[in-house]
Amino acid sequence: MNKLNKTLSNAIRVLSMDAVQKANSGHPGMPMGMADVVTILYKYFLRFNPKNPRWINRDRFVLSAGHGSMLLYSLLHLTGYKSVSINDIKKFRQINSICAGHPEYHPNSGIETTTGPLGQGISNAVGFAVAEEILKKKIGKNVINHKTYVLAGDGCLMEGISHEAMSLAGHLKLKNLIMLFDNNSISIDGPTSLAVSDNFKKRFESYGWEYILINGHDEKQIFKALKKAQKATKPTIISCKTKIGYGSPNKQGKSSSHGSPLGEDEIKLVRKNLNWNYKPFDIPKKIIDEWKKIGKKGNILEKKWNNIYKLKKTKIDKFFKNNFYKNIKKEKLIAIKEKKSLATRKSSESILGTLVKDSNALIGGSADLAGSNNTKTKYHKIIKPGDFEGNYIHYGVREHAMCGIMNGLALHSKFIPYGGTFLIFSDYCKPSIRLAAIMKQRVIYVMTHDSIGLGEDGPTHQPIEQLSGLRAIPNLNVFRPADRIETIECWELALKSLKTPSVLALTRQNLELVRHKYLNRNKCSFGAYEVLRTNNKIKLTILASGSEVGLAIKTSHKLAKDKIYSKVISMPSQELFEIQSKAYKHKILGETKLKISIEASSTECWKKFVGANGITFGINEFGKSAPYKEIYKFFGLTSENISKKIKKIIRK
Repeated sequence: MNKLNKTLSNAIRVLSMDAVQKANSGHPGMPMGMADVVTILYKYFLRFNPKNPRWINRDRFVLSAGHGSMLLYSLLHLTGYKSVSINDIKKFRQINSICAGHPEYHPNSGIETTTGPLGQGISNAVGFAVAEEILKKKIGKNVINHKTYVLAGDGCLMEGISHEAMSLAGHLKLKNLIMLFDNNSISIDGPTSLAVSDNFKKRFESYGWEYILINGHDEKQIFKALKKAQKATKPTIISCKTKIGYGSPNKQGKSSSHGSPLGEDEIKLVRKNLNWNYKPFDIPKKIIDEWKKIGKKGNILEKKWNNIYKLKKTKIDKFFKNNFYKNIKKEKLIAIKEKKSLATRKSSESILGTLVKDSNALIGGSADLAGSNNTKTKYHKIIKPGDFEGNYIHYGVREHAMCGIMNGLALHSKFIPYGGTFLIFSDYCKPSIRLAAIMKQRVIYVMTHDSIGLGEDGPTHQPIEQLSGLRAIPNLNVFRPADRIETIECWELALKSLKTPSVLALTRQNLELVRHKYLNRNKCSFGAYEVLRTNNKIKLTILASGSEVGLAIKTSHKLAKDKIYSKVISMPSQELFEIQSKAYKHKILGETKLKISIEASSTECWKKFVGANGITFGINEFGKSAPYKEIYKFFGLTSENISKKIKKIIRK
């Protein structure tokens, strides 16, 4: 590399090793190894504006190998982002520092997404690239025409999510997607040869990617590869052969530089080796100025772009405009009038048709289960290879990548992604769902076949512990609607939850209407509310969700025949109920000493509501393969069995 570019790269190296050393924790090796590659990327190719990190047509840079976070923080600081000061870098991995151990998404900061679990950033980058293609098609390629770059390491490519995401990216021919593979052949345990014998070239070419192999420390090769990628007709992977811990005399190329500080003595040797005669965190003004020049170029680029954007601003605003809430009212009125017994997955399909018809923001999809999840309506058009006119993605059997890609879609702009699979497969999705919750993104998961009610497919497909597991995730709303009306209301709440992802757990089996009168107010917004009372004076409160609300109502009527009066509470969202006022919660739970819950799922998450003396009717073992009514009977989830047990308790 020429002397100036090498100096710019070395600024990244010393900031990274010094921050890790001061924190006595972190990963210096990757930032030191990839510094040359990202220097060329930022200086000559990446379009970004530190003064406006939200510029919609900026290139996206995703650090999938999130353990190398100091690479990103160094770049943000050096190029002039206000979000990362030198004091923030000095507080690397300390509480409340933006320079966390792994990148954490902050709006308007330059950190595009939260990464750390390896491979997630790759799927996010695919989501960014899809979003760009959709907008380019709908708004115009003279307005939207950016690239998405993702830096991934050996570990990212070992994770299965990388296969799922890269396979789909190749299928869709995402030519705006460029991966920088830090091919340093080192992982935590030692050389990657301990576990990997992949032929990378054949692997990536089989996905439909362009594969370029370069020396990651050779400026000419780096530049030439990035230049070629600008005019690619398919996704590009640039395999950068690098030396982890580059510049460290004793730890370069070794796993000892991967996840531990280099040590004071080794850092002195690195400084000598790099001819860096400055104190820790001291970057000379002339070097800072050179990096700031790189950042300032983006301000000029955006000003030029704005001349076009002003003419298209109305079009962009109109594109993302929607009439969701007007349509919600209309759908509720139709449901009351028709009084149909519908599976909530079918109820979801009905409301989706109305929502999608009047909105460009909703981007749907399913993991090869569109007909079962009912996520695709007649108003959807399929996104195909090279054709991004549509609003529906066939993700294939790729649940994990689907959810990671949806995170990228949500982060890119104002898209509202939703995707479907069976609730049992939420286990495949959970890492991505968790990251959506951490990042406060409006992502909607349509998860059908939500209980033993799916019947004959048996215990491998019947969720038991999944609802409890999802309800345990902070900042995630889990909705389990009881009928068509509640399904409409839960969709409305999911759309209104701008900083919270939502799970819609929906039935395969038909459910009768629980509510028969139109109310303008969204009752599900309370999380729990009364749907039936058999007398003014009651002895029992019955809590239920989803398909079991109908069962609770039958049980309540059966008990009333024996003059045991009760109220039935539908609880579509435990999370929303938990944030209600003490007075409201007392109104729901405090009226009777005896409380029971009914849900065809594990019972643990209901115990806090029924109390120490309450009873939870549910399932704490795996299901059975049989028609669903027979399975409910086998597990004692019938009005006859439940009312019989309640009578025994009350008459003691």
